[in-house]
Amino acid sequence: MSERVVLVGYGPVGARLVEGLLPAVREGRIDLTVVGTEPHDAYNRVLIAEYAVGRMDRAGLDLGDRRVAEQAGARFLLGVAVAGVDRTLRSVRLDDGIRLPYDRLVLATGARANVPTLAGVRRSAALDGDLPRGVVALRDLADAEVVRAAVSAGRRIVVLGAGVLGMELALAAAEAGAEVTVAYHSAAPMNRTLDENGGRVVAAAAVAAGVEMRHHARAESIVHRYDDHGQAWFDGLVCADGRVLAGDLLVLSCGVGARTEIAARAGLSVSAGVLVDGSSRSWTDENVFAIGDCAHVADPADAAPDGRVPGGPSGLIGPGWRQADRLATLLSSGASAPAPAERPGVVMLKAEGIDVVAGGAVDADPFAHAPGCHGPQVTIWADPARGAYVKLITVDGVLTGFVAVGMPRTGAELALLFERGSELPADRSSLLRLDAPDAGMAVVADPFAADATVCWCNGVSAGAIRDAVATGESTVACVKAATRAGTGCGGCVGRITELLAREAVPA
Repeated sequence: MSERVVLVGYGPVGARLVEGLLPAVREGRIDLTVVGTEPHDAYNRVLIAEYAVGRMDRAGLDLGDRRVAEQAGARFLLGVAVAGVDRTLRSVRLDDGIRLPYDRLVLATGARANVPTLAGVRRSAALDGDLPRGVVALRDLADAEVVRAAVSAGRRIVVLGAGVLGMELALAAAEAGAEVTVAYHSAAPMNRTLDENGGRVVAAAAVAAGVEMRHHARAESIVHRYDDHGQAWFDGLVCADGRVLAGDLLVLSCGVGARTEIAARAGLSVSAGVLVDGSSRSWTDENVFAIGDCAHVADPADAAPDGRVPGGPSGLIGPGWRQADRLATLLSSGASAPAPAERPGVVMLKAEGIDVVAGGAVDADPFAHAPGCHGPQVTIWADPARGAYVKLITVDGVLTGFVAVGMPRTGAELALLFERGSELPADRSSLLRLDAPDAGMAVVADPFAADATVCWCNGVSAGAIRDAVATGESTVACVKAATRAGTGCGGCVGRITELLAREAVPA
């Protein structure tokens, strides 16, 4: 008998699970049904800002191949929503009344944009998507089309929130000709990724690139204008100090929250996401699993007496894909491998002319520990007039966190040292010479060594890319298809291009 698997959610992580289950589907061991609320095939939400500013066409977002999956025997129900789950009868009820029986249920419902408290914007808009005209959250293709039209027309865009995605959108939109203002509560942008000094250097670089940066801007409400038909449209963001940031479009970039309502209504344990163990299995029901941005991976033993559970969804596509790969193996063969501990990821800002890379915890106080004392040791080098800043945090000589702004070669070296848990050279300043005009210093670790990770999202090494090139995969597109490198956040495409150039045979 085939095991009936129902997958709820057909985003990037859901599509990865489908791909992993196809051999078992073809062999008749798994009867797979996929339910998706959007009518579209799976696409890469991480790169949606690239499409919104015109850097990428629609086809470049596509993930997987639904036709191949359907030919293998998978069924897809797209453009429908799940109304409820009956765990006793093991069935999923859709909003059109159809019931889908299951033996294993997988939730890959992802996350939705957080909607801040603003007069003129309903908080419930996060659930029903009914934002005022001229306000979007850039979470789906419909939002992207609105932003794309505004960018192509050179409109005034206000971005509320200055995280990685908000800054990437703002910089790309400004480069494409839009008039962009970024408003954020903190003293500096990217405050969850960078320390304040690093963020201030990024802010200065953004201003130089034509983006208006408004720090300590506590948004309170929006104001409207009315068209000839009496329809209200966004016209400005009102801040607590009375400033009004005028614009034609407001893009909310205030973080995301896991979509847990289906799980909660079904009586599954939820916290910051659907609570699952290291095998992605629900704490509550052994026949239910969750992966991706809706999954909160934790050990039940770690729950506090008051019910609070540490951690939460990673918010990164790489861990979600690895969860999908492990779950595909489990559902196909019954074999469950222990999930390796996820190392803190390296975050890269995708922006023309602004090099930013960071990893680990970066807020350590430089003066908290005297030399020779146990605890984090901090090294800082700053040249804000030239847009350069480096901060290193080490414990017993091993790099545990870093920030590199405006120092691309140093940043690449630090990312590799961080990934390997390597000790830094005794002379920390030697790393800075990697970006000197007359750079001649040998790197501590070759960023293009065979075992060096090039694509963090998919864990693809330089050696794997070289192997693909040796078989004739000589373009970035070919490398993507052969290895999956560059198909996640896109931050590694530059390194793939450089590696291909290194491997090119001279004419």
